[in-house]
Amino acid sequence: MELLSRASALAPELVEIRRDIHAHPELAFQERRTAALVAERLRQLGYEVRTGVARTGCIGQLSTGAGRTVALRADMDALPIQEANDVPYRSRVDGVMHACGHDAHVACALGAARLLAESAAEGSLPSGRIRLIFQPSEERTDDENLGGAQRMIAEGALEGVDAVIGLHVASMSPTGQVLFREGPLMAGNDTLHGVVRGASAHAALPHEGLDAVVLAAHVVLAVQAIVARRIDPLEPAVITFGKIEGGRAENILSSEVQLTGTLRYFDFAVREQLQEELRRAFAVADAMGGEGRIEIKSGNPPVINDARLNDIVRAAAISVVGEADVGVADLIMGAEDFAFLAREAPGCFFWLGAGIEADPRTHHSPRFDIDENCLPRGAAVLAAAAQKVLAEW
Repeated sequence: MELLSRASALAPELVEIRRDIHAHPELAFQERRTAALVAERLRQLGYEVRTGVARTGCIGQLSTGAGRTVALRADMDALPIQEANDVPYRSRVDGVMHACGHDAHVACALGAARLLAESAAEGSLPSGRIRLIFQPSEERTDDENLGGAQRMIAEGALEGVDAVIGLHVASMSPTGQVLFREGPLMAGNDTLHGVVRGASAHAALPHEGLDAVVLAAHVVLAVQAIVARRIDPLEPAVITFGKIEGGRAENILSSEVQLTGTLRYFDFAVREQLQEELRRAFAVADAMGGEGRIEIKSGNPPVINDARLNDIVRAAAISVVGEADVGVADLIMGAEDFAFLAREAPGCFFWLGAGIEADPRTHHSPRFDIDENCLPRGAAVLAAAAQKVLAEW
């Protein structure tokens, strides 16, 4: 509770940080201003700072002697969305906004960095190392299909780390709640790029061509049957085509249709089955005289929370906010590249309730916003978790 009191005193500073970053959002691998702000504040707190990691990432480390190394991760990138909120801190960048709360994650992590630095100065921080990982590009991958977490790992961000902890604001959960789940928490995902080809003809003479729109409709219907009829109903799975494009004019049969989508899973065997069934579904176009092809690009694996670390971080949260405000998180089919970090070291990812009571805002929405009263809680829980891991891991 003492940590929460100290964090609450930092509330104006945390709000200022969050609003500054919110007003100046930066897309994936472009987070230079945000990283510079982070680096400056970490240096002021006495952290050893490394910049330019994974292009625009930043790492700060604080050492109090021999012992474990615990990492706290915050993502920094915004989304290509035009903000619709009329608030003083609204985005000043046309077509870009923090619509998922990464600005709040940075503020919480910087708040935790201050609390931990103060504990170290007082001599109350257990021996070991605190590593703050401010990661670019959680939302997107680059031209090599690599995101920020993978790039950070490749450049040594997780070397020597014994445990890694991250949080995500939950805009549809009441402010004050802190939600944990042992084992699987978030789904793995792959990206789907499909094409169906036929033959063009005048719409008045459809028998002279092969309508790719009709072929694609059969493919989509076959895809819809995969989860319903080919996957064990007790296994979570999703296939969605969110974008379908084809045709040039109302009186011309389409020769090609492009389909873009996603699949979601928790079990890797289910993933393999989904991929195989998708190939079969696109082969329906071949059976009808056309051509169907699908490219499946690997995405994030599922987020799996280490059982022991989850218990330690959960106990730390209870010590900060009380048992009544610590709950169990639901499984969700959303994906998160924290999963890559949690494969390099035991990981714990948790949700921080941040809902605006009168008008909760959905993630990735032009009206997304949070209740900033969550920021001190997030900072205090991260700091308490880091201290408890150093003492008990």
